[in-house]
Amino acid sequence: MDSSVASKSQHISLLSLLKEHFGFTSFRPLQEEIIRDALAGRDVVALLPTGGGKSLCFQLPALARPGLTLVVSPLIALMKDQVDALQANGIAATFLNSSLSAQESQARLHGVHRGDYQLLYMAPERLMLPGSLNELQHWQVNLLAIDEAHCISEWGHDFRPEYRRLVELRERFPSLPIMALTATATGRVRDDISTLLKLQNPACYVASFNRPNLTYRVQAKANPVEQILAFLRAQPHESGIVYCQSRKATELLAERLQAHSIKAKPYHAGLTQEERTRHQELFLRDDVQVICATIAFGMGINKPNVRFVIHADLPKNLESYYQETGRAGRDGLPSECILLFSAGDTVKQQRFINEKPGIQEQEIARAQLQQMVQYAECPTCRRVELLQYFGDTYTSANCGSCDNCLSPRDTFDGTEIAETLLSCIETIYESSGFSVGLNHVIAVLTGANTEKIRRWHHNQLPMYGQGKAHSRPEWAAMARELIRLGYLRQATEAFSVLEITEQGRAFTQERHTIMLTKPISGPSRKAPPTEALAHDESLFNQLRQLRKTLADERDVPAYVIFSDVALRQMAREYPKNEQEFLRISGVGTRKLEEFGADFLAVIAEYVESNPRQRFSETSAVPSLSTPLLGKAKPLSGTIQETLRLFQRGFSVEHIAKQRKLAASTIYGHLEQSIQAGDHVDINRLLTPDQQTQIAEAFTQTGYGNLTGAKELLGDLYDYGQLRLFRAVHGKS
Repeated sequence: MDSSVASKSQHISLLSLLKEHFGFTSFRPLQEEIIRDALAGRDVVALLPTGGGKSLCFQLPALARPGLTLVVSPLIALMKDQVDALQANGIAATFLNSSLSAQESQARLHGVHRGDYQLLYMAPERLMLPGSLNELQHWQVNLLAIDEAHCISEWGHDFRPEYRRLVELRERFPSLPIMALTATATGRVRDDISTLLKLQNPACYVASFNRPNLTYRVQAKANPVEQILAFLRAQPHESGIVYCQSRKATELLAERLQAHSIKAKPYHAGLTQEERTRHQELFLRDDVQVICATIAFGMGINKPNVRFVIHADLPKNLESYYQETGRAGRDGLPSECILLFSAGDTVKQQRFINEKPGIQEQEIARAQLQQMVQYAECPTCRRVELLQYFGDTYTSANCGSCDNCLSPRDTFDGTEIAETLLSCIETIYESSGFSVGLNHVIAVLTGANTEKIRRWHHNQLPMYGQGKAHSRPEWAAMARELIRLGYLRQATEAFSVLEITEQGRAFTQERHTIMLTKPISGPSRKAPPTEALAHDESLFNQLRQLRKTLADERDVPAYVIFSDVALRQMAREYPKNEQEFLRISGVGTRKLEEFGADFLAVIAEYVESNPRQRFSETSAVPSLSTPLLGKAKPLSGTIQETLRLFQRGFSVEHIAKQRKLAASTIYGHLEQSIQAGDHVDINRLLTPDQQTQIAEAFTQTGYGNLTGAKELLGDLYDYGQLRLFRAVHGKS
């Protein structure tokens, strides 16, 4: 058979399996390539973001050929979760772990020996027992999938020594293909994964770290409980996670939330295994709205409808922060990530760092903490900052979905501030012969009477007390921005001394204007655009109740039945028969047979007594932060100015340059003008052929799936052009 014909045949076969068992009609980015390499027997390293479909990369190959796929998974809850979902899709899967009785384990082992299962999940500790390794030789394993593979690296954020022993499997079974999967890993961790597992010429796939449906915000921490309560009251039916630094903090917060009639439970390593399991199950099944947790919670939690992740305390590094925020919005719907930041939190983290064994480990931790603080205080796009950390890029300077892009903070002339601070640092060094830390510099500037100041006679310096016009926190924030801008450097050694860089010295010799950004404040009022389709909210709630009932009957989490995405699509399209129901995303043959009649009956009954709502292709539901308004607001002055210039014949690029705004902002203004009923000539922006090409992409993905259309079209068009085309098309 011709290779191209064989490849096409396999593609069709994989797509049919994808629709039959998982209810999807197309692959996400990189999934098909990873699956093909796995079926070809090649070692693979796959780095896909949370919600990017990692599990499918080893689950689908298990269906495409006989034999057993062995999955190494670090958490008992993750195994049960995935096996429940697979079984609901008609896939023969099971797990072996310590939650099973000896009798249950024996029965499942017999099933594995008989070839009853296509996928088997095991923890690394159980797998590496001598008995398991001996049995492995008789199980006809054709793929070893190692989930959460970053756990093998000491440079990873969740290092687990037991993962190191997995290399023995390569030595025992040298021809067994290995697939290593993770959602977060820097280049160094990826190298560790390949080296420590002795992968043989692995195919390495690294998807974009960008999660376009997540909105990132940082708020100044004032009264965290009240701030969290205010956020939760705005979305009483949505579920999420609040991360706290200590066990005690999780319990206190959960109690406070419960006192305000919010269903919340704590989760931390100090609870018994039974308590942790029960609280997690309540959360997974939507019986609890909020989990107040330490970092002990979350890895592998496959709950797609987590609508928000709040960090009540500062994470220790950006890798942990990205991993934890990544637990929001796995279903692709808009979700919020909020960090409550106080510079005082860095002091707590410093204490933990000082308790770490080893000077090198402490220095690494301090450098990571500095990066985390820099992210919290940066005035630029937070998405750009996050992606840069992982070596990824974001092409626009304005993502339109973080607080800094939605509500840019004001700047001020900080030239004198910089001059005063640098002069103080230089004076201290010249008088004492050594550098000091930031806190001591601020103490000198604000005229503090500390033991060190008296001992080193720094109260006699000309700079002593010259900075009393600003508070200590204000000086600290301005100093950290000068560090970020490159005028100062903070060492990562134990004393974290402050030093002037070459750039800083050049400034002291030839002064120029330095603009600083005002510190972060409370919640932003502006809300980002969202790509979630509008739907009949009343019908959606009835379908959600049906899903909960069916899930409880089967003793599985609600999302195992259907995702929120599927329910929203049902509540938008009102399917009348099995053929229409099968078109819903996530509905495969098995789920149609098992649940189709129940959901179709509820939809039919609803339509009998309620008028069908009509939705334009451009209509979208408000994001979590958007107030529901009865009438559309008139266009703001800045949008009217953009529209006026465009109607006078100026290009988007010219308007952006003239108004000193990003082109994406100008496109956004034009889109809002169209939605308000104003005329925008799309033919000035796109040729007829280009419009035809874009229309074909939207026909495949649906007009609500902007991201999908962008992926189909690649770099031919930017999001602004697609939004405008969609707005015009929906209006016509």
